[in-house]
Amino acid sequence: MAQGLQLSQRLTQSLVLAPQLQQSLALLQAPTLELKALVEQELQQNPVLEETPGTEADAQEKENRESDAAAEAADPSEPPADLNFDPATEKNAAEPVDDFQAEFERLVQLDQEWRDHFAQTNIPMRASAEDEEKRQFMFDSLVAGTSLQEMLLEQVRESELTEDKWPIAEMLIGNIDEYGYLKASVEEMSSSTGLPPEQILDVLKVIQTFDPPGVGARDLRECLMLQMERAGHKDSLEYRIVSEFMEALGKRRIPEIARGTGTEVDEVQDALENIGKLEPRPGRAFLPDNDQYILPEVFVHRSGDEFVVSTNNEHIPHLRISNTYKDLMSQGGNSAEVRNYIREKIRAGKFLIKSLHQRQQTILNIAKEIVHRQRDFLEKGVAFLKPLTMVQIAEVVGVHETTVSRAVSGKYIQTPQGIFEMKYFFTAGIQTASGDGMSNTSVKDMIDEIFKREDTSKPLSDQEVVKMLQEKGIVIARRTVAKYRTELNILPSNLRKVY
Repeated sequence: MAQGLQLSQRLTQSLVLAPQLQQSLALLQAPTLELKALVEQELQQNPVLEETPGTEADAQEKENRESDAAAEAADPSEPPADLNFDPATEKNAAEPVDDFQAEFERLVQLDQEWRDHFAQTNIPMRASAEDEEKRQFMFDSLVAGTSLQEMLLEQVRESELTEDKWPIAEMLIGNIDEYGYLKASVEEMSSSTGLPPEQILDVLKVIQTFDPPGVGARDLRECLMLQMERAGHKDSLEYRIVSEFMEALGKRRIPEIARGTGTEVDEVQDALENIGKLEPRPGRAFLPDNDQYILPEVFVHRSGDEFVVSTNNEHIPHLRISNTYKDLMSQGGNSAEVRNYIREKIRAGKFLIKSLHQRQQTILNIAKEIVHRQRDFLEKGVAFLKPLTMVQIAEVVGVHETTVSRAVSGKYIQTPQGIFEMKYFFTAGIQTASGDGMSNTSVKDMIDEIFKREDTSKPLSDQEVVKMLQEKGIVIARRTVAKYRTELNILPSNLRKVY
């Protein structure tokens, strides 16, 4: 068969999200602080948009209310004459020929609806000047945290190391992970740099004297030993247990450790308790995840016998279309290119305002349904959390379940029981003997309480926990109890026994 190039046609179907739909989904999924950044970016790119407090726009709205009423009475299906604007057919360029007024009036009406939405909530649209000043002072006072590597490099320059050893110290620090452990061996670094292992080891010993205690260790055993050496406990029973019986310590073989050290079981238990107070991850305090600031998206507070739900609109920018560009559109002397540019920007701004309004309303509707279904949780606590799926919420709110997933992603809700991620309320259920469903979060909380109340000299097995739950009408498999126990960071019964 001869080979060559040929041209052919093929018809296929594919799903492509329009740019406006992508923007709407991004606004829905973004948490409040990220949303504010997205809107500020749009403000920079779209000149017809402007952010203004509601008080500054009141006078202008009062002036435009008459035109709003006229716009409502007009037929919305009739397109403005300017949408079919053709410069070749324009008869009088000196007079305003653009009938874009009707669309502007609808924009003003949409702006009023957006203000009404703010007014219906319990959170004020804008805080007072004093509150804004305090908040800004707080944010200005926040400083970026120092990383573990930066802190170690600062200590290198203040240590006894000479400057010719600094490159070695920097190489070692570069191989220390976020938890404070040295991940590369001395032999590996020696072979890659050509430096003597003894020279690298001497610098490492100096780094291991830095703060935080235990940093630069090559394993958990060395990390704990470094911390006890720093505290002056090198001659203690704890140091000997870590140094000589690390494997038995990990498996809590207390009788074996007692026989090996020639001490009583009670003494070993006290020593293990002291060892448990040491830090297994010296670099934990420098992890970037420690600097997380949660801003609730929804507020729930009790008013009489009812729970009132409101969205956090304080940090949502309030946008409007600038009147300057409305005046430009009414001037007949502008070229077609200018008019088309302004028209597209106005439409983009109108869609953004509508998307922000729709985002807030969607989150509010979802939160109201969550509160309605989880009323027992709000009144009594975690033990009364009910099973709930996103499909159930989507059917009531009238959206797709993927919309619910995007709306609750990264969002937090402040309730009388505390602040929770909105996804926290969506949990699978476990069937009870009465036929009702119980949230697996509630069951996990019950299992945690059972293990906390157990006799440590006779720890409960997973099967015994299954029987205890069955007495309460909760049908659950042993492997499920084991799974929840692992998620709660609770050791098996043979490792929890205290002699």
